[in-house]
Amino acid sequence: MSLVSVIIPVYNANQTIQDTINSVLNQTFQNFEIIIINDGSQDSTLDIISKIASQLQEPKIQIFSYPNAGVSESRNRGLAKASGEFIAFLDHDDLWTPDKLESQLNALTNHPEAVLAYSWTDHCDEFGQVTVLGRHITKQGYIYENLLVDNFLDTASNPLIKKSALDEVGGFDSTINSSGEWDLWLRLAAKYPFVGIPKTQVLHRLSKGAMSAKIVSHKQECLEVIERAFNQAPPSLQPLKSLSLANIHKYLLCKSLEGEPSREKGRIALGLLKDYIRHQPELRSQLKFILIMLAKSTLMTILPSQQIQALMIKLKRFMKY
Repeated sequence: MSLVSVIIPVYNANQTIQDTINSVLNQTFQNFEIIIINDGSQDSTLDIISKIASQLQEPKIQIFSYPNAGVSESRNRGLAKASGEFIAFLDHDDLWTPDKLESQLNALTNHPEAVLAYSWTDHCDEFGQVTVLGRHITKQGYIYENLLVDNFLDTASNPLIKKSALDEVGGFDSTINSSGEWDLWLRLAAKYPFVGIPKTQVLHRLSKGAMSAKIVSHKQECLEVIERAFNQAPPSLQPLKSLSLANIHKYLLCKSLEGEPSREKGRIALGLLKDYIRHQPELRSQLKFILIMLAKSTLMTILPSQQIQALMIKLKRFMKY
């Protein structure tokens, strides 16, 4: 029986899945199984996975195919198949550094009270080259209060988790996909301590235009997670709700302006900026950020994309927020 179960949900991932699987196979810690949940892929993903599995000398990869049901349900399906004492989820386009599993397992061994170990996440392009540094936040112990206002674990591909704790809190909510991991981390953090590793060990691939195309639905899911979390949070933490709402609108605002500029992005960004200002409890300290975002959003709604791109290059010199 493997000590760690790595669960990879895949959907139409023929461009990235081989590199993702290789980043697991190249781990310094090798006592793991890989459980791949094919979520109704319609490209050559399944052929690529099957070929990789057949070339291995030992059967490390298990493949299960289902009709498309979304990433949260796929993660739960993988969890039901897992035999490991520890669980790691990995999205089909993300990457791990070779020491990721070993470092996180050592952290949990050295902190037996903790149920989840997490690292830092940076962002990379389609070639796996780092393009944007992550927030590099490390909190130890009971970090429920910190997670209520900011999902600094960033991605489902980040943590290593004790399976017993996942079984207790119930896994992912299958009705929430784009922010399902935040909901799960909050439920775990409400009960257990976490341990952080101050080192980048996860690379999250930025897909061109993917977030902006789904920004409205993602916002609704994030707001649902926040509302649910604060409905269950103690009275002493209720004042943090405004900051949590401000932070998520700030995050979505930045994501909405990524990639090629367009008038639609500008309109979405202006709405998010309005919501951010409405919830931000310390407006004066955020004035520079607000002015820059207002300029970017407004320009997108009134100028042709070619002129916007030239102006964005100039604005980037001042975007230290």
